[in-house]
Amino acid sequence: MPDDSQFKIWVDADACPRVIKDLIFKASFRLKVPVCLVANSSMAVPAGPLITFIQVEDGADVADLYIVDNITEKDLVITADIPLAVLVVEKGATAINPRGELYTEENARERLSMRDFMQNLRDSGIDTGGPAPFGPKDKERFANSINRLLTRMMK
Repeated sequence: MPDDSQFKIWVDADACPRVIKDLIFKASFRLKVPVCLVANSSMAVPAGPLITFIQVEDGADVADLYIVDNITEKDLVITADIPLAVLVVEKGATAINPRGELYTEENARERLSMRDFMQNLRDSGIDTGGPAPFGPKDKERFANSINRLLTRMMK
């Protein structure tokens, strides 16, 4: 059973790519770090004492609020949701996105402003495109990033 004083990996799981969840599960089993996936819809997760899945009610920010309400400063959150990343960083925890980019107080707020600006453009009918498709380099960047973070957090 995981130690309550140990950090936990939280996953904003609805939009997290399967390949990233698989990397997280492997790291969890290898390092004996508990993982909690939070999502609005059900999903299969590996059996074992280190992996938990919380299905929350449908709603825009229900999973995000569950994560923010339950994390500690020691925890790591995996999310592509910029408003959630801002809240995680404000709470003192660590957040990275599925492409392996670390959120900081500075870049999370900057990204939130840019996201809001782009949303305003889209709302006014301007096609702004979207993020590049998730690819092998993103997976590699995430694997390197999470390994670096977990090594640091295990000390």
